Amino acid sequence: MAICLATGAEARDLRIATYDPGLSRKGPGLLLRDIRRSDPQVLAAAQVIAAVAPDVIVLTGLDWDHDGLALAAFAEVLGAAGHPMPHRFAGRPNSGMATGLDLDGDGRTGGAEDAQGFGQFSGQNGMAVLSRLPLGPVTDHSATLWRDLPGNLMPPAGPGVAEAQRLSSTAHWDVPILTDGGPLHLLAWSATPPVFDGPEDRNGRRNHDEAAFWLHHLPSASFVLIGNPNLDLVDGEGRPQAMTALLDHAQDPRPRGAFQPEQAGANASHRGDPALDTGVFDEAGPGNLRVDYVLPAISLRVTDSGVFWPAPDDPLATAVEAASNHRLVWVDIDPRSLAAMQEGP
Repeated sequence: MAICLATGAEARDLRIATYDPGLSRKGPGLLLRDIRRSDPQVLAAAQVIAAVAPDVIVLTGLDWDHDGLALAAFAEVLGAAGHPMPHRFAGRPNSGMATGLDLDGDGRTGGAEDAQGFGQFSGQNGMAVLSRLPLGPVTDHSATLWRDLPGNLMPPAGPGVAEAQRLSSTAHWDVPILTDGGPLHLLAWSATPPVFDGPEDRNGRRNHDEAAFWLHHLPSASFVLIGNPNLDLVDGEGRPQAMTALLDHAQDPRPRGAFQPEQAGANASHRGDPALDTGVFDEAGPGNLRVDYVLPAISLRVTDSGVFWPAPDDPLATAVEAASNHRLVWVDIDPRSLAAMQEGP
């Protein structure tokens, strides 16, 4: 069943967002414990989402559990904060999924770096989708082997690694959002950072290929590339070629009215627009970077966009700081452009 976005005779814009709310813990079950205890950081994350009031949000950095208890509990907190989002999806991520192999070459197995994606337990730093609108059947690409990506940059690996190593460090999902104008496909992923490795540049290569995956899986219907590619196209480390190629198929909205961050962590040597930054990182390291994206297909009409980064004197600034070192990114889409895409020329 699709939900109409119309109010009277006018079609209401569809707000799509992504956010790493910092809802990951050091052990299984600890996130659910903290949600049930009304942990202040959890409440702050819910307050941030409720303030932006997206119709659909892709959450990265949120622990997965088999029965979806933590996600359901967080959805209840969000509803209590005034923004119910009754539809949700969270498949098992590759993060923390044991392989039984020595992927990092340290002579041992069973470590966090030996999992399909870095993780101390299965589901750590997973992903989820919360929506005010119904969801269609999800296509989960997360089991795709890295070696099977055309033109992949996978470095030479030890025995059995190529036959087992998945491409997704977290997940790759195609999540249809059902609207009167037709489905809007969220092409969601959260990639490994292109750092923390050696001269073989394994993480940098994988980060590139996690973005390159979508070049081979773009739907003919309306879509939005969304999540945490963990790559700043102007500043920081990494291989930008695949993300740049994706922009031939999607537009890069420039947030209007976003707060220009000038607090500690901003790096004066950066060349990128600080209004686009979404992550606050170590002042001694890369500084603020743009790592979270919402990139609608070129066919979609964007009416507004922003990074939710309140100025220091804003009442919500405290919640934003308490929740996460990431900032929520949102884009408003005219739903009539979805219908135009379905109808064709």
